[in-house]
Amino acid sequence: MEQEQPMKNAIAAIRVSTVRQGIQGDSPEAQKEQIKQYAQNHNIDIKKFFIFLESGSKEEQPVQEAIDYCKSAKNGIQLFIIKSIDRFTRGGSYFYEDLKMQLDNCGVQLVDIYGVIGTQQVNTLEHLGVAFKWSVYSPTKKAEMLEAERAKDEMRDIMSRMIGAEIRYARMGYWVRKPPFGFVNEQVETPNGKRTILKPHPTESVWIKKMFELRCRGTLSDDQIVEEVNALGFKTRVDNIRDRSDRTKIVKQRGGGKLYLKRFWGYLKNPLYAGINYVNWTKDNLHKGKFEGLVSIDMFNKANRGKISIIEENGEIKINTWKAPEYLLKKGVRNPDFPYKRIVMCPYCERPLFGSASRGKMGKYYPAYHCNKRGHYFRVPTGDCLLSR
Repeated sequence: MEQEQPMKNAIAAIRVSTVRQGIQGDSPEAQKEQIKQYAQNHNIDIKKFFIFLESGSKEEQPVQEAIDYCKSAKNGIQLFIIKSIDRFTRGGSYFYEDLKMQLDNCGVQLVDIYGVIGTQQVNTLEHLGVAFKWSVYSPTKKAEMLEAERAKDEMRDIMSRMIGAEIRYARMGYWVRKPPFGFVNEQVETPNGKRTILKPHPTESVWIKKMFELRCRGTLSDDQIVEEVNALGFKTRVDNIRDRSDRTKIVKQRGGGKLYLKRFWGYLKNPLYAGINYVNWTKDNLHKGKFEGLVSIDMFNKANRGKISIIEENGEIKINTWKAPEYLLKKGVRNPDFPYKRIVMCPYCERPLFGSASRGKMGKYYPAYHCNKRGHYFRVPTGDCLLSR
């Protein structure tokens, strides 16, 4: 009578590429059910499930967290179960071999429920009663490497089709991302099929318009504009923060805060609010989006006061940004125009002098060493300074 195999401890890794796939397609629940059935049939006790919903195409592989768990001897793990190799990694044979070797070094065996990964080890010198590291190999290794490369190729093909389509539609003026603050996504029928455009958000768009309107009016400072918009009930958009090990679970929410100055300036500089489809894929070929902006181009330019402006010339759109003159960029201790800055001491407080150039009414600059904001005022023009002669 065949003896029943002793029960082995295992962990299982479940991976889907996106939250949408995890909810609608190859869900964690479906993979979990398959792995549980496999464990039951092979007398395996699964101690823990790891669920990863982020892509594994980057160098930092998501399953590394589960492998690190196996490395701890106190956890007593003997098997690492996956549905298939493409659920383990899509980084190709290089990453697959590295990850599997980490498991081998800590005595944990990688197992897939489809049986591609073999458990048999063959020693080519077994007939001589000796074994070397190079003489022992797995007959299924080539098949495993081929499957790992196939998974990488599949990932590349999927990403090429998806990202390629997004770039193409973005350049046509459609929207392909999460809606920015002030907008909502809306799918409409177009000559290019059902595509996404931006529509004004019922409440957020009112706050954005108010920011531009008050900035154009010019009667309030930026701090006062921020206070007034906050008084209208401004709140940042609330986003869900998901569990790192199971991205289908929402652990907390982020957002719902008030407007502050830096965020206000960021909204003002975004050409998207003037209807310009401004993303990385369209920067070299700007055009109006297939949606209306929240403000006109003239209002956008007036609100930004020359720091950033949208220019329409011969059907082309350009964005000009203000660049600080050289004299404003030359700041720091090692300014060659003030070689003794922070070296020579003030005769009153005996602290290092500053160096800067003030601008006169006629536009001329007057460089000098000075000491101020210390309860006294001391200033010596560089031309009158003995050190500069």
